Amino acid sequence: MTPSASGSRVAGKLGLTDRTFAGPRSRKLASAVKSGLVRVDRALERELRVTDRLADAASRYLYDAGGKRVRPMLTLITAQLGEGTNDDVIDGATALEMTHLGTLYHDDVMDAADKRRGVPSAHAVWGNSVAILTGDLLFSRASQIMARQGDRAIRLQADTFERLVLGQMHETVGPQDGEDRVAFYLKVLSDKTGSLIAAAAQSGLIFAKGPTEFEQPLVAFGEKVGVAFQLLDDVIDLSDDPDETGKVPGTDLRAGVPTMPYLVLGQRTDAASVALRARIDEGVERIGAGEDPSILDAELAELREHEATNSTLELAHTWSNEAVAALEPLPDGAVREALTRFAQAVADRSS
Repeated sequence: MTPSASGSRVAGKLGLTDRTFAGPRSRKLASAVKSGLVRVDRALERELRVTDRLADAASRYLYDAGGKRVRPMLTLITAQLGEGTNDDVIDGATALEMTHLGTLYHDDVMDAADKRRGVPSAHAVWGNSVAILTGDLLFSRASQIMARQGDRAIRLQADTFERLVLGQMHETVGPQDGEDRVAFYLKVLSDKTGSLIAAAAQSGLIFAKGPTEFEQPLVAFGEKVGVAFQLLDDVIDLSDDPDETGKVPGTDLRAGVPTMPYLVLGQRTDAASVALRARIDEGVERIGAGEDPSILDAELAELREHEATNSTLELAHTWSNEAVAALEPLPDGAVREALTRFAQAVADRSS
């Protein structure tokens, strides 16, 4: 990657999160985060290199496709509660972003997703086995980076990875008979998404040697904002604008992966909602039997406009507000303000 490309990527990243750094108090923080993201991108470019030609191409594939770099951004923000952006902070941010990238390779295989970040998914290019092994390779590389920082970093990485796996396992198996499907799904989101965002917020404080009393508030913030983030992704998944999603609209539902709008729809007892749910279920079965995924276009368009999707938006705002409330122990200043704005921006992405 050329320096100009790296700068362009970072500028694009900050352009998506202008609200996070709005206001005069955030100027110095925004500058620190921007320069830190350049360093993280350079580290990712270096750490993703593999001598084997196939492994090298596959490892860098989704990184080269872009991405929001949300987790490194949070790590760099919370580092300002301590010593700021030191080498350890960059290592932590890099390792957690590599972990996130690894989960994308696995998720796309399990969800049979055709596209990711606007390009064909890795398994569509190289097949399931190579995609899975590439994800495993990224996890191992991330662990190597964390190992440089000692036992505390290794435990953070291992604990986070365990929750990621359990979240994916629970999503795959599904709830037990009689279990509340919405509550179950929120726990899955907390494990699959919230845990890694919480680790990102926590690691910035840890690696910058910030005050330990802020650690648990940042963990709570990350968990809650992670759930809000994924709830909004569930809404965005229904978008008919591929430029917004980078995927075919309704990719998750077409693959039989429940999302919150679908689960909320299942709680509705009016005839129209029951009929729509039944048509979606039938369509998923037919797609699983080999029919064209486009057979669900009309049903997903109807779900997009259904009250269940609006309820999902409201639920995302509730989790976002709880994330903001978790920040109360932090001192008033640019960091708390930026995290507050980030949580609000997460919940407003589809408003």
